Amino acid sequence: MNGTPFYPIGTSGQPWGDEERKQWRAGQSTRRRYAEDVVPRIEALADQFEIISYGQLDYADDIYSLFALRNGPHDPALPTALVTGGVHGYETSGIMGALEFLEKYAANYAGKCNLLVAPCVSPWAYERVNRWNYNALDPNRNFKTGSEAAECAALMALVAAQPGPFLLHIDLHETTDSDETEFRPALAARDGKNYVPDTVPDGFYLVDDSESPQPAFQQSIISAVERVTHIAPPDENNMIIGSPVVAHGVIEYPQAQYAMCGAITDARFKTTTEVYPDSERATPRECNNAQVTAVCAALDFALAHM
Repeated sequence: MNGTPFYPIGTSGQPWGDEERKQWRAGQSTRRRYAEDVVPRIEALADQFEIISYGQLDYADDIYSLFALRNGPHDPALPTALVTGGVHGYETSGIMGALEFLEKYAANYAGKCNLLVAPCVSPWAYERVNRWNYNALDPNRNFKTGSEAAECAALMALVAAQPGPFLLHIDLHETTDSDETEFRPALAARDGKNYVPDTVPDGFYLVDDSESPQPAFQQSIISAVERVTHIAPPDENNMIIGSPVVAHGVIEYPQAQYAMCGAITDARFKTTTEVYPDSERATPRECNNAQVTAVCAALDFALAHM
């Protein structure tokens, strides 16, 4: 079924210009505070981790410092693992899961890996519960050379500055009902394209890299997570969000081609988590648990299969 639902900004079939982006931005109100919800939890970890201020976003009257945490000086004898959350600011459990992992479980990996965690990549979007950044760009399609998304450029520079190769990268996301009610219609309007409705999957799933798949790694995470929340079933066409299901709870994207965050390292093991917070079968606590469980399972598998 194809369709172009009404979207209150722009002209159907015509991509947005600067004026439409300004109209869109004017409709984005602050609904929560990065400085109150996220930054204090990062600062509270200063006695356990090195806190890195790796960039600053300056969006009109809003200025945000970007933070990552590292579990000590780089040890060249150890592998390096990257955890990212909040690439899409509205995907709450990715941010809260990354923080909870740091608070409760990251210490278990001391002496096992060089751990780098960026809990909230897109604070402007976190505050507005939005997918896009200030300039109506999707960060998870802008991790590329010369990126116009400041969030992406800053994170890429941080990763490039790390001295050793990466073994693992896990990027924490959600798929929400608002993907279909707001964000995908907005994308179609912004780009002057037709909106093609899809079904929001009910449950947790993973996105592997089709250019370098690691099926055993993905299934180890699925096996761990399904002990704390349910795994998304495929639709009637054996798809999840329009992609073929390649294994229980797993689809694949060409992550570098799509300029996704998952492509910013050369890690052998990489995955993107997708939690469904709008499910009647899941609570916010369960969603956070799913993210934390996924991070721990990913680390355990990668370290056991170096």
